[in-house]
Amino acid sequence: MSLLTITFALLFYLATAILIGGVAYKIYIYSSTPVPLKIPTMPAPLTTTGVVMRMGREVVLFESLFKSNKWIWIFGWMFHFSLLLVLLRHLRYFTQPVWSWVVLIQPFGRYAAFAMVAGLLGLWARRFLVDRVRYISTPSDHLMLALLLGIGLSGVAMSFVSHVDIIDVKMFMLGLMMFHWQELPPEPILLVHLSLVALLMIVFPISKLLHAPGVFFSPTRNQVDDSREVRHVADWAVHFDQ
Repeated sequence: MSLLTITFALLFYLATAILIGGVAYKIYIYSSTPVPLKIPTMPAPLTTTGVVMRMGREVVLFESLFKSNKWIWIFGWMFHFSLLLVLLRHLRYFTQPVWSWVVLIQPFGRYAAFAMVAGLLGLWARRFLVDRVRYISTPSDHLMLALLLGIGLSGVAMSFVSHVDIIDVKMFMLGLMMFHWQELPPEPILLVHLSLVALLMIVFPISKLLHAPGVFFSPTRNQVDDSREVRHVADWAVHFDQ
């Protein structure tokens, strides 16, 4: 077993533990944070079913972004939908046999990487070209976009420029899952790609990318507009109300 394989195997075990543990902890914090006020963004749904439908539109279609800025919506939706296709395509490295629907989306996922990169470039350009956005952008915002762009470009390079033996890559990934390590191909572009992915997994729980689970805990989105019918009292404030 090479030192390279051991290093990357341990790196991905560490990154996975940090990702799962960190996101789980953040979700616990979000779910236990008091919401003392009824503050749904208007116009708000009047029923729980309406809230579910509204949240679905927000997560799938980015409804509020579409209403506020069409250009940002185009780049944002392009990036997120392409990222979803790319991630689903990567399931072939973790399943044996590969699921039939994963096989079907392989061509779409391959070329979706270009749309993912284009969406990222558009979102990054916005942070330089729009004055009010440039003013509030921090170094971490640029670094996260650079990290995602590096992952996308290195992935494109492996598919269209410097091909990597995907069988060996799959054996390595399956070996990690089964705790039966297999040799990792020593391809430079692959090592760059995997290093950036591991770094993303590590920083995800402490980054703004937590808006992914955080949107479900936003009181402006997940509350029913029933303040006239039901008095809203936060759980932690109940004993003060008695």
